[in-house]
Amino acid sequence: MRYGALEAGGTKMVLAVADENLNILCRESLPTLTPEETMPKMIAFFKEHPVDALGIGSFGPLDLNPESKTYGYITKTPKLSWCDYPLMPEFEKALHVPCMLDTDVNAAALCEAELGAAKGLKNCVYVTIGTGIGAGVYCEGNLVHGLMHPEWGHFLLAPRADDPAPEGFCPYHKGCLEGLAAGPAIEKRWGVSAKELAPDHPAWDLEAHYLAQMCVTALMTVSPQKIILGGGVMGQKHLFPMIHKETMRLLGGYLSCVSDVSDLIVPPACFPDSGLIGSLLLAKKALEQK
Repeated sequence: MRYGALEAGGTKMVLAVADENLNILCRESLPTLTPEETMPKMIAFFKEHPVDALGIGSFGPLDLNPESKTYGYITKTPKLSWCDYPLMPEFEKALHVPCMLDTDVNAAALCEAELGAAKGLKNCVYVTIGTGIGAGVYCEGNLVHGLMHPEWGHFLLAPRADDPAPEGFCPYHKGCLEGLAAGPAIEKRWGVSAKELAPDHPAWDLEAHYLAQMCVTALMTVSPQKIILGGGVMGQKHLFPMIHKETMRLLGGYLSCVSDVSDLIVPPACFPDSGLIGSLLLAKKALEQK
């Protein structure tokens, strides 16, 4: 039994094949170009390394409604050449194996829930903070879908009074999480890449404040047992204790069951492969549901 995985990102496509124990046998990374350039190479990879099922964790937005005519499509993505592209149907047509598609962050949430930082728990949220911000929600053993799928990068925050760019930098919304706290927002606000900012730069106190707002919102809405923060920005490990402290301050003692969030707000255990391993788990589910 072999499972295939595609972690479809805005800059690169990571492909892998694993055995039934999820041991990765081979993998390849390709730049994300146009579908006409990228899809034949990805299909060729899986024809060279045949699989029994394929799981896809992709950038979005995605149509994940099985009743929809465009089920399995990438929809109105900023990656314009991929707009309204039938990603899963094209793989099904080419490979003739069961396929399952979900968001890249839902795939990462699935990985962390089944094998990583939230193993043994029924509920968790995985948030990636990098070029953009997205979240996957795992609730009572299931990945959350609905009208579409969670789009946490675009829920609205209360900008802090001392923020030099309180409206943020999202082209769609003023004061949304992604526009205020994603990597490009940090760079635009301070004029230098986040990687070049010293640990004591005021950027990090502001970043911790916005991510703590997000964590409080998570606790008050979906009530996760773990909030897992991944992505490039969270490579700044000094952010975690700052987020913990600010989350406790913003909670104001309201949640009596939460006396310390240091074991509740954590880094991913499977990073940087959470999304890829999660995609393998999607392939496993696709075969089980066949």
